[in-house]
Amino acid sequence: MRGDDQQQFSAFSYVAPEDRVPADHPLRPIRKAVDGVLHAMSGQFDKLYAETGRPSIPPERLFRALLLQVFYSIRSERMLMEQLNYNLLFRWFVGMEMDEPVWNHAVFSKNRERLLNQAMARSFFDRVLKQAQEHLADEHFTVDGTLIEAWASQKSFQKKDGGDAGDGHNFHGQKRTNDTHASKTDPDAKVYRKGHG
Repeated sequence: MRGDDQQQFSAFSYVAPEDRVPADHPLRPIRKAVDGVLHAMSGQFDKLYAETGRPSIPPERLFRALLLQVFYSIRSERMLMEQLNYNLLFRWFVGMEMDEPVWNHAVFSKNRERLLNQAMARSFFDRVLKQAQEHLADEHFTVDGTLIEAWASQKSFQKKDGGDAGDGHNFHGQKRTNDTHASKTDPDAKVYRKGHG
């Protein structure tokens, strides 16, 4: 029997965020280790805050959110807050309730600066790294994140003195260098070859 595509949603959900995260999800052991580190640092957190005044973002939640930002390469606090607004996995990891309002990104940034300017942040990340040490490899790798923007292709490179016959499509067997050739579509572009292939 075909299911009914109802657009009316129930007002309440009786499934906890804890139950929605798979038991074998990689964030589960990370959350457990991070919670242990944060619990050990609780006394240090107490010294940073006054006894009176408006409550801040709990430092534990702030650090968990920062870890998510690193793990998932979220490029800004604004995008992190957007993810926290609708991503159940992120809400669970940070420790937020399903209907809890998400912080303003500017407020989050101010609170982050308060902690990251302290030796506290270094202590936190050092402790987390120490906990994860057994899962890390000694193997070294490098990622080249260079972004080269150009409006040029090999076909656009023609002789500077105009000696090329045609429109540059038949360039096989010709030696092209930045001294003798220039791009007709992007004069700032340079001839570059990564390998000999």
